[in-house]
Amino acid sequence: MLSRKAKDSKITRKKAFSPDLFTNLCYVLSMIYVSPLSAVADAIRTVRPSHLVSLLDPETMIDTPDGIVRERHLRLCVNDIAEPNEMLVPPSAAHVSNLIAFIRGWDQQSPMLVHCWAGISRSTAAAFIALCTLNENYPEDMLARLVRRRGAHAHPNRLMVRIADNLLGRQGRMRDAVEALGPGRAAWEGELFSLPVHPEEFVHPEQPAP
Repeated sequence: MLSRKAKDSKITRKKAFSPDLFTNLCYVLSMIYVSPLSAVADAIRTVRPSHLVSLLDPETMIDTPDGIVRERHLRLCVNDIAEPNEMLVPPSAAHVSNLIAFIRGWDQQSPMLVHCWAGISRSTAAAFIALCTLNENYPEDMLARLVRRRGAHAHPNRLMVRIADNLLGRQGRMRDAVEALGPGRAAWEGELFSLPVHPEEFVHPEQPAP
């Protein structure tokens, strides 16, 4: 026969592995990874994302890589430009709207990987837009600084951010947050880096927010 202490311990263990706790753990550990095209294959093998966002010009757009379900691969054919250009394909409201819808449809149970050609501009803009979409009450300037702190080379595409700012009703705060960052570290190509989907879960009570 179990003693009262043993019974209490058994009950405690059952509570520790409750479905709610598991769900909260997944919520806390949700991550967005950002990479250049050259690192996508390795990133898929190592971080095992369930969702992939590709931001490339129409001539270099990739097919869905092995390890990703086609329905979970968003392909946005846009050039890395911040102003309209008749010879190129600028990010549009339709592109950014599709991105936001894709982000909102992600269950956050496995990582999301976002990439462009160099992993510097379009992909970091998409990652910033994702953070703002999923953290409606979190200050935009803190989210922008988080992106820069995790990826010193990050230089988010300004046009994508301006469009998202309008679609999300941020009244210029996203735009101003990115402008305040200034230029990122000069680089031909960025490195793979990660972003917590919900930054407040990663802030220690005695530490300042990102």
